[in-house]
Amino acid sequence: MNINCAQTGPGGANTYIVSDENTGKGFIVDPGGYVGLIKNFLDENHIDIQYIILTHGHGDHIGGVAGFKNDFPAAKVVACIHEKELLLDPEWNMSSMMFAKPVTVEADMYVDDGDELKVGDMELKFFHTPGHSPGGMCILVDNVLFSGDTLFRMSIGRTDFKGASFNDLAKSVHEKIFVLPDETQVLPGHMGATTVGDEKKYNPFL
Repeated sequence: MNINCAQTGPGGANTYIVSDENTGKGFIVDPGGYVGLIKNFLDENHIDIQYIILTHGHGDHIGGVAGFKNDFPAAKVVACIHEKELLLDPEWNMSSMMFAKPVTVEADMYVDDGDELKVGDMELKFFHTPGHSPGGMCILVDNVLFSGDTLFRMSIGRTDFKGASFNDLAKSVHEKIFVLPDETQVLPGHMGATTVGDEKKYNPFL
């Protein structure tokens, strides 16, 4: 598995490009904005994008969906079923404020807690982790967890937005993330990478 990261969109969200070295198939996580250089990178490395996966529906994580969907029309947009309403409401997802225009996303595929998906030889498992938003989710691939805005390095996602809850977020982290092996890598939606073990020991919010 190859993982590359670029900061995109108005909030500098971590957009991950993940590919399977054996098959060349891959997926994009959280395209906060459209960046042509990412398309060039994918073309140059012959990466066949199968899915555009959203950890949640806030504007700074979905602003590039339309652009990449245009580049890869066969790619399916994947989101948590519990995020559908937020994705379709530009006021709730705050895109109207971030982009000065509404951005909405209708996913091609909605998943729920425990659902799995195969991309090339990679096996993805989805965890519903509400708290930052009602349909926030994390994606586990081997020993790597894409945590979106649920868990950051020594921090957590904001819980002062509509539909957010600190209690729900803390429960999500303790019951879905902290049960993973300590060596599990955590790749968040903002800031740098961390591990489950470090966050269990040192995260001051949990």
